[in-house]
Amino acid sequence: MTHQPHSDYSGSKLGMWLFLFTELLLFGGLFLLYAVYLKRYPQEFADGGKQLDWIMGGANTIILLTSSLCAAMAVTALQRNELQRTVALIGGTILCAAGFMVIKYFEWSAKIGHGVYPGSEHLKGGTAGESVFFSLYFITTGIHGLHVLIGGALLGWIASKIRGGSVNGENYILLENGALYWHLVDLIWIFIFPLYYLVL
Repeated sequence: MTHQPHSDYSGSKLGMWLFLFTELLLFGGLFLLYAVYLKRYPQEFADGGKQLDWIMGGANTIILLTSSLCAAMAVTALQRNELQRTVALIGGTILCAAGFMVIKYFEWSAKIGHGVYPGSEHLKGGTAGESVFFSLYFITTGIHGLHVLIGGALLGWIASKIRGGSVNGENYILLENGALYWHLVDLIWIFIFPLYYLVL
């Protein structure tokens, strides 16, 4: 198999890692805020976590882990020039992304239906700690959900490039970078799930 030019490959990979670092700074800031307020309102955060559906959160964790496996297998398949298998695996990743968003839709809808959302009368009438917990929850999971949508769209676009022939076993850096982005989305959720759904 002919490899891509070293300079192009290295430059693209470095650029992607730098971009991922900025994403880590964004979510790292949110996790830092969480840590600060958890120390201030430990009981309110524990009570807030009990109001979240850990079964839905756990299902989404399994879905994203499965999606990352599909993305990793897609890269390997592309490197072997197994184009149809690559597109099918990318399709599996996108399907998982859609499943994640469907579960998140029902989860958010249930909370909003019970009057639990940033600025709601329910939270205004409760404790400051509860309001902070759910504000951080909606902001963090909302931004993460946006990343899931972007990642799914990105992988869909890459799949179209593979079908068109411009991305193949000799030019796979685009999919490799797309998979890296998707793994970051998965990794961030691995932190979100225990922090919000399993907080004690």
